[in-house]
Order: sequence, then structure tokens, then C-alpha cells
Amino acid sequence: MDITPGTRASDAERNAIVAQLGTHLADGRLDLAEYDQRVAKVYATATRDELAVVLSDLPPLTTQQGSAPAPAKPPRVPVWQRIEAGSWLGVSVIVLVIWGLISLTAGELTYFWPMWVIGPWGAVLLFRVVTGWEATPGTQTHLRQLQKQMKHAQHMDPHNPHRPH
Repeated sequence: MDITPGTRASDAERNAIVAQLGTHLADGRLDLAEYDQRVAKVYATATRDELAVVLSDLPPLTTQQGSAPAPAKPPRVPVWQRIEAGSWLGVSVIVLVIWGLISLTAGELTYFWPMWVIGPWGAVLLFRVVTGWEATPGTQTHLRQLQKQMKHAQHMDPHNPHRPH
């Protein structure tokens, strides 16, 4: 970091210093109380030379230590949809094997009834993946869904004193 005396510090520079302090905390060079004090000092600073003072008694970090791990990209398809797709695929294989065994036993291709299991279920899964029908956990839509579920559960709970009679 280029530290020029008197130059005002940016938020990005402050966040970089806080990340370095976090590494020093994780390495055991700082205890939690001192870490909290230094972080408060970092966010109260105005200039780069004040930021340098916060790290002055700590050893410089190597680039490998100081770089925060890159945040993992969320999967394109959420985990619950991948689980559902795996279940669909497993059941599809099972019903196709059953249909194949029945056809083999009968000596001819029988009515293709697995389409009534595979088709609608697959269509629903595909619709949900393409449209993002389900809310991602942590989003406002997801929180509203959870609140609705909680209200419904309270309404249906016979032991709830606020339940309308």
C-alpha cells in the first residue's frame, strides 16, 4: 500500500487494513479486545499515515497471508434444486428400469407409463429452475415467505392464545 503522509484514506484502504488485522487476530498476534480497538481506530482515521500507525507494531503480511480468500460464487442452481433434480433422475431411472423389465417379460414394448412420472415432475423442476420460482435464502422474498409460514403456523396452532376462535 502506498502511504503518502497527509493523504486521505479511502474506505477500500480501511477495509484492507481491517482484513489484515483479522489475519493477525487469526494468527494469534492480537487478542479480541485489541482487535476491536484497532478496528475502531481504523474506521475513525482520516489519513493514510494514521492507518499505518495501526499496523506499525505488527509484522507485514505476505501476499498469501494478507489476501482474503475469494468469496465462493454461488452455484448457478441452488443446492435444494440440485437435490430435487437428483431425486427426479433417480426415480426416472427406477421407473424406466421397471418399464423395461415389464416390456422384456411381455416380449414387446408396453405402454410407456413412465412418462406420467418423469414428465410432469421434470417439467415442474425445469420451470422452477428457469424462473427462479423459489426464493434464495436470505433474500427479502425468502424472508416474506418465512413470515407467511410463521403466521400460518401461529394461526393453526391450537395452543396459541392469540388464535382467533
